[in-house]
Amino acid sequence: MNVKEIRSKSDEELLKSIDEMKSELFDLRFARATGSIDNPMRQRELKKSIARIKTILKERELAKED
Repeated sequence: MNVKEIRSKSDEELLKSIDEMKSELFDLRFARATGSIDNPMRQRELKKSIARIKTILKERELAKED
């Protein structure tokens, strides 16, 4: 998910996306532990996407305070 897509979504949609990504990341961790993971780079992509979303949410929060 790129930054333009993230900025176009509402806070509620972003929080829902974070929850979905975290559950997928959890599943990928189990798949990696059992050795049945197809795309190990997907974990890295998910972590970065979660970080991007959290950054945008924090920016919005700080903008409301001003």
